[in-house]
Amino acid sequence: MQAAGESRPGTGAAIEPPGAGAGAVIHTAWIAPRVGVGDTRVMLGTSGVEPVVFESIYKERVWGGRSLESAFGRHLPQAGGPFGEAWEIVDRPDDRGRVAAGEFAGRTLQELWSQHREELFGAGLEGAGADFPMLLKILDARQALSVQVHPPASAVVELGGEAKTEMWYVLAAEPGAKLFVGVKEGVNREVFERAVAEGRTEATLHVLEPKAGEFLFIPSGRLHAIGAGLLLFEMQQNSDTVYRVFDWNRVGLDGAPRELHTDQALACIDFDDVAPSMGVAQGERLVDCDHFRVERWVIEPGAQRGGGEERFALYTTIEGAVQCGASTFGSGRSFMLPVGGVPLESAAGAVVLRTTLP
Repeated sequence: MQAAGESRPGTGAAIEPPGAGAGAVIHTAWIAPRVGVGDTRVMLGTSGVEPVVFESIYKERVWGGRSLESAFGRHLPQAGGPFGEAWEIVDRPDDRGRVAAGEFAGRTLQELWSQHREELFGAGLEGAGADFPMLLKILDARQALSVQVHPPASAVVELGGEAKTEMWYVLAAEPGAKLFVGVKEGVNREVFERAVAEGRTEATLHVLEPKAGEFLFIPSGRLHAIGAGLLLFEMQQNSDTVYRVFDWNRVGLDGAPRELHTDQALACIDFDDVAPSMGVAQGERLVDCDHFRVERWVIEPGAQRGGGEERFALYTTIEGAVQCGASTFGSGRSFMLPVGGVPLESAAGAVVLRTTLP
């Protein structure tokens, strides 16, 4: 998503506004000319019709890199890094997504959600929470992420934090790239605890080798780790609670070993989650859970999809480029289409991920 989170080469300045979380770099927005499909052109328009684009918040991660530049034509900050995450649509207390252009330019997603909920997002969302309930990311894993788990709602009562269910869509995968998901046959809590204590955690993990275009649902309680060489779209509940159980014996960006949370992780892991497989689409629908619904839309050349709807939707272009009103969104770019928004169309054809509340 960008014109949105990047600065014009040579002129845009990285900023760290009050409230930006640690390790975050936000780039000032710019209005791009009509250029390649890797860029986003944002034109001012009526906010109730035109798409709303947010500035990207880039997160430094020990396992990240700079593939967001080569894959999507972004201009990452020259200082800092490696960058592992681009938070595209986010409403966290320390990371409030900010509108890049248009009538609401400079205002946060939190302000839109709290002050214009029915107008922009639709009716019947009064009980959807004080913060926008979803978080959209792009992940660049040049190294493996930690073996971790997110707590289910039942564990949050005792442990605190926030429950988190998520899904991944594979945008690109190097040969041999792996996802570690669930446990192998015969691994129960006792076997797992012993393996962790003896430094054999990896041997207990079920391994998948994903390909671009595949997806995986990660309900809370599912043990998981993203392997090296993957570029992923991630949709998740608005949560940032993670319990690490193994971090590949490495140190963090500060040179010290990263904190592990073995006891909390053991209280959350679903040991009945044995040898799960990649997701299977039901037509256009990839994931439909209590927290979000993700669909994959193929837009044929010259065709239109969506528009004029009674609820908002989030879109991420994963192939080609789409036009939405006066804006064009190339591969890897995300935006929100408010209530009554204009339809999507593509001159040469495109594939988008569409995310809504269930």
